[in-house]
Amino acid sequence: MNSSTSRVSDSARSQAARLYEKGNAHRKQQQWAEAINAYDAAAALDPESPAATARKMLIEIMEYRCKEYYNP
Repeated sequence: MNSSTSRVSDSARSQAARLYEKGNAHRKQQQWAEAINAYDAAAALDPESPAATARKMLIEIMEYRCKEYYNP
């Protein structure tokens, strides 16, 4: 267990897990902004959460598939 993991309370870790699942639900419904917001909130509570990786992957997919949103 590294030092950043040990500093996250069980409550924060649990809340981050719920936000991660919420982000996944939004992603499956193609609600991209809501998914990214949920992943951001989860990663802020628990930097070791898989939400940080999920957010990065989703943004990379959006940049590839929706270039017009980023480069009008």
